[in-house]
Amino acid sequence: MIEIIAISETHIESFHRAVDTVARERRYLAFLEAPPLEATRSFVLDMIAQGNPQFVALSGGEVAGWCDVRRHPRPIYAHAGILGMGLLRPFRGQGLGTRLIRTTLDAARAAGMTRVELSVRENNLNAIALYKRVGFAVEGLSRNAVKIDDVYENVIQMALLF
Repeated sequence: MIEIIAISETHIESFHRAVDTVARERRYLAFLEAPPLEATRSFVLDMIAQGNPQFVALSGGEVAGWCDVRRHPRPIYAHAGILGMGLLRPFRGQGLGTRLIRTTLDAARAAGMTRVELSVRENNLNAIALYKRVGFAVEGLSRNAVKIDDVYENVIQMALLF
């Protein structure tokens, strides 16, 4: 049984390993390896302190996936947040991403956010389908926005309004 719970300090190291594993696939995240552990610790503790929604999917006590919404810090954008998420490969295609994103979006709405936005690589069709399924709409395309191993990729900008 995989449980979805709000992240806590005890999950930081496992979360860091999960982020690093997905980042090293070089296909999904905005970085190619996880930030240093201390930077990850600071990020998570700040998310908790700010009351930003951040949930993890736990399998056997280890983080198998995550979803978070970081509120924009500037007052004119504070009604909105940026969504980030990822799943370890063995846990994809089983509905876990849907459970994670719905839980996180419910918490973002409860925290008073009225807009959640994200960026996704154009070739990440499974993620795009998930985002559309839960109500995100395409707002734009950033051409050649990502370059990995001398290959450019377009990035789609999506948002959900509550």
